[in-house]
Amino acid sequence: MARVWIEDRANHADYQQAVEKWQAAKREGSKRQPPGRWRVRWYGPDNKPKAKTFAKLPQAEAEKDAITARLDKGSYRDPQSAKAAVKVVAEEWYRSLRRQGRTTKHDYRELLDNYVIPRWGDWQIGAIRWEDVSDWIDDLIEKPGKSGRKLGPARITKIYRVFAMVMKRAVQTGRIAASPATEHELPRPNEDDEHVYLTHEQLEQLADAAGDYRRLVLVLGYCGIRWAEATAIKAGRVNIDTRRIRIVQGYTDVRGALELGPVKNHEKRSVPLPRSFADELRELTAGRKPDALVFTAPEGGPLRYANFRQRMFDPAVKAAGLDGLGITPHKLRHTAASLAIAAGADVKVVQTMLGHKSAAMTLDVYGHLFPDRLDEVADALDAGRIAALEKLRASLTEAA
Repeated sequence: MARVWIEDRANHADYQQAVEKWQAAKREGSKRQPPGRWRVRWYGPDNKPKAKTFAKLPQAEAEKDAITARLDKGSYRDPQSAKAAVKVVAEEWYRSLRRQGRTTKHDYRELLDNYVIPRWGDWQIGAIRWEDVSDWIDDLIEKPGKSGRKLGPARITKIYRVFAMVMKRAVQTGRIAASPATEHELPRPNEDDEHVYLTHEQLEQLADAAGDYRRLVLVLGYCGIRWAEATAIKAGRVNIDTRRIRIVQGYTDVRGALELGPVKNHEKRSVPLPRSFADELRELTAGRKPDALVFTAPEGGPLRYANFRQRMFDPAVKAAGLDGLGITPHKLRHTAASLAIAAGADVKVVQTMLGHKSAAMTLDVYGHLFPDRLDEVADALDAGRIAALEKLRASLTEAA
């Protein structure tokens, strides 16, 4: 049994002194509540003594029964732990991250500093209710974000998930019994805005309009690699003879500085090069040192996404007559996936090209592009049924 008991403080010197002070204050008009005579005492799971006082015995008895039940069932939470500020738990959670890459951790830090901590930082972790979180999501949808523009569905979802991970940390560390950041309805992403699929002709027009960066656009549009991966390709990792590019690293912008690190999800892979433009890359790699970057900024060094878009890519999109589609260097991954699927690539091939963690993720994003093959299934079922009927009729004929 759990060790929980009630202590009568009537004869305790500290209690008697507190009563005298309270009576003196009351005579002067104070409305302060009298000191608690009944003290519930217990030892928590950490074997440290705890105590809580009450003015009336029935209140103390009810608390004693409740604490005893929670200790017996293993659902006990230290009342003081729920008073921790959200910003304290948020920093604990952030410091505990071990597997995330630099870019992911940078994104989490930005979302914490711009949205989670400003809203919840000074709240006690145990004071947050489900409806408080729901109201906050409404605010994220309706009010402008840090940039002054309304937040998109994907951004809101990321902010909410960071907050939910902080709340999960509070549950795991025993501060609260259940997270208030569960089962909330989030805004649905507009997939038409997220995906842009160019045809072969449109991709070639865009590549031609990109001038010196024609080959970079083709690599993005046919190989499906990420921008960070494309800008980190080194000459020694391009094999023109086997038509493969080895993807092992990527550049990330961390507080304004480009840093070279592992690829997302740590999914090192080789991606295929179409034969029709593989030889064009030979010019960029021939005679260069193996660790030399294949695609560089005009002044040398790695390409920066914002500079490339503003100076080269966006003007090329306009020159190719593709403005209005919402095409970006990153969204050329969608084009690569759609063209590969149209060419007959199965889901595992597309997964490898894109560096997705699983085939399920690839299907979640591009499943609607794969042929449904329903007619093939129906035809096969039809053939099986016809064969079974013919066999049945033959057996009935023999029996007759």
